[in-house]
Amino acid sequence: MHHAVDFIQDLAVIMLLAGIVTVIFNRFRQPVVLGYIVAGVIIGSYTPPFSLIHDEKTISILAELGVVFLMFSLGLEFSLRKLARVGVTAVVAALTEIILMLWIGFEIGRFFEWKLMDSLFLGAMLAISSTTIIVKALDELGLKREKFAQLIFGVLIVEDILAIGMIALLSGIAITGSVDTSEATFTLGKLLLFMVVSLVVGILLVPRAIAYVAKFKSSEMLLVTVLGLCFGFCLLVIKLGYSVALGAFLIGAIIAEARQLHMIERLVAPLRDMFSAIFFVTIGFLLDPNVIISYLGPIAIITVAVVIGKIVSCSVGSFLSGQDGRTSMRVGMGLSQIGEFSFIIAALGLSLKVTSDFLYPVAVAVSVITTLLTPYLIRGADPFTQWLGRMMPGRVSYVLTQYTKWLQSIHLSGDSAALMAVVRRILLNVAVNLAIVVAIFLGGAFFFKQFAKLMSPWILAVAAQSTVVWGGALLLSLPFLVAVYRKLKSLSLLLVELSVPSNLAGRYTLHVRRVVAEILPIAAMVGVMLLLAVLSASILPSTEMLLLTGIAAVCLAVVLRSWFVKMHAKLQIALKETLEQQNDIQNGGHS
Repeated sequence: MHHAVDFIQDLAVIMLLAGIVTVIFNRFRQPVVLGYIVAGVIIGSYTPPFSLIHDEKTISILAELGVVFLMFSLGLEFSLRKLARVGVTAVVAALTEIILMLWIGFEIGRFFEWKLMDSLFLGAMLAISSTTIIVKALDELGLKREKFAQLIFGVLIVEDILAIGMIALLSGIAITGSVDTSEATFTLGKLLLFMVVSLVVGILLVPRAIAYVAKFKSSEMLLVTVLGLCFGFCLLVIKLGYSVALGAFLIGAIIAEARQLHMIERLVAPLRDMFSAIFFVTIGFLLDPNVIISYLGPIAIITVAVVIGKIVSCSVGSFLSGQDGRTSMRVGMGLSQIGEFSFIIAALGLSLKVTSDFLYPVAVAVSVITTLLTPYLIRGADPFTQWLGRMMPGRVSYVLTQYTKWLQSIHLSGDSAALMAVVRRILLNVAVNLAIVVAIFLGGAFFFKQFAKLMSPWILAVAAQSTVVWGGALLLSLPFLVAVYRKLKSLSLLLVELSVPSNLAGRYTLHVRRVVAEILPIAAMVGVMLLLAVLSASILPSTEMLLLTGIAAVCLAVVLRSWFVKMHAKLQIALKETLEQQNDIQNGGHS
């Protein structure tokens, strides 16, 4: 009972003070995020005369919910088509930023004669911008639907993916003292695979489940269902060793394909606002004034390095990928802060006992200062770009303008464009089907223990249980594997037609084309099966049973080929209808 009273008191203090401060900030037309952080500083344990918060652990848990709801809301506004449109810019800008900031952070640490690990972890802390802070700032400024904001969201997605690989790499360096690039690459590959599988399978299943619940016309039922899907998927992501923020974003992107999107956004908005307020308040009360005083010089230098370094790296990366100067500068100035991933990396160093105690408070201080600057930097992007344009020599400005025009003018036309469209469509179809197959086999491996318990009354041998589960996964995958083979054969026929001219083989041209067109998809399918064997190694049957299972699957695929094709066609139509419906909703919302 006493714990409950303390919790209610803490929550009352946070929400009341946050409300008062944000009203004041709103009165003076300042971003609400700043008010939340100031409120956190006021009620924090480092602010005299005494702390107003009794149970910081519980409040931190509520702050984690703020991260979940912020990322979930971002996912609801995400579109695969938008990411495809900004993909090149996002990758180039993110890679440019991370490489430059890693180097800058490391050099700053060495300048202050900090330990090697402190310098390395500092570089990693400065490399990743804060998704939650940027989303909130853009929302407050009413700029989330601007072109540069969509580019920023794309960069943040790429950053979050790369941050997972960076954390794995840092863990390996801290434990072994050496760089294990193969492990980091494998971790990043698994993450990308997991994201693709989640999106494909989720878009097939989740929107239909939500549509069924929506038939009851109950907002309560719809909200509870959506929250259940959100936290259930986040739990799965955590179990697999990934970030809860990534899980919340992915399930949001999946639910965004439901026809009830606008209703879901309206229902989730109050929860997002409440818990995100707590998240930003907790950032404020983590700020230790004593650390700021002791490390004032390093904090100031790191803050300047973060702002200038990210503006330069992100702006240059965006410009090199073909964006105009104004858009590039807005992207750079919108990404000029650090946040939640910096805290995660700093905490990792402390938990592994390879970094000094001061590094975490320094990260919090820099994050708070750069967060305070973020809205002003976003607002000042256009005036700064105009000033820079006036200061820039005319010849330099002309060359840069021509470079942008040249990149934007590069595009395929006529038969080449049509051919590339066909190839992209086939490859996308193959990727979607492979994602579903991978999901089936990974699911079999992940839930093998549960399947084994169900089979134990009839099948005792573990090897036999593995054979049954792996064979079952293969049986479920057959419609999709048949589709992959058919699409690969179509692609090989197309490529062979172009790459084997008649003057090369003479009268044997037709035969050569047929042979090559048969060999290519078969070789590709062998590669697919090897990949599945690696991914499901924990439940892989013995060589003899694997051979028998494979032969049986091939025979079944030949006999039931027509039925598998029809079943796959129905699933493909269902997926296409879901995406087209959501596209209609988005177009209607923007019209």
